[in-house]
Amino acid sequence: MDKNNNAVWEKYSKTTHFIGRLVSAITVIMLVGAPFLIGKYLGAFPDIGAVGKAFFSVGLVWTVSSVAEFLIYTPMLGSGGGYLAFITGNLINMKIPCAVTARDMVGVKSGTKENEIISTLSIATSSLVTILVLAIGVLALTPLQPLLQSPTLQPAFDNVVPALFGAMAYKYYRKNMSIAVAPLVVMSVLFMLVPSLVSSTSFMIIPAGAIAIGISYFIYKKGKEA
Repeated sequence: MDKNNNAVWEKYSKTTHFIGRLVSAITVIMLVGAPFLIGKYLGAFPDIGAVGKAFFSVGLVWTVSSVAEFLIYTPMLGSGGGYLAFITGNLINMKIPCAVTARDMVGVKSGTKENEIISTLSIATSSLVTILVLAIGVLALTPLQPLLQSPTLQPAFDNVVPALFGAMAYKYYRKNMSIAVAPLVVMSVLFMLVPSLVSSTSFMIIPAGAIAIGISYFIYKKGKEA
């Protein structure tokens, strides 16, 4: 029975990687090629030199951030969930919270086959719901525009993401307060002193994670010596 299960899982994994890599390649080609295709059609082809300068001014930072996100999120999501999340985008705002919440509800751990399935199903559902909500939003945008632009509601829209992640983060902070406090305090002070870093949240995951790993290692060594 185990051999049959392993064979099915191997087939599933190979198929997932094949489809994921193929669709990822198609997505990259479409994303990169669309501006050039539109420019050629409209007779406003972008200047390659200007594109290169623009990329090197901000692209290098986002390249490091992208690699960091891949290394951090892929073990959490598994192969199927990882491909879906990176192809459909909006990881931090929607895909990661959805996958983590679904995993906690079911009670599975990262790195397991169960987590792979749950992450894939939850992210696929999130993507479909996002498409449905966007479709409804586009249809309702004109009649709801006065309400959405109301100054009274604007503060609420500006704090949706912090409220979402604050509620999620607390659940994990209270389990490991000794590890979570230092990165939280350091990053909070840093963001208050340098507000421009708020736009580089993904990049700042690296030093925050390094602090947490360092504290975890110190606690581990201290406990072992005791």
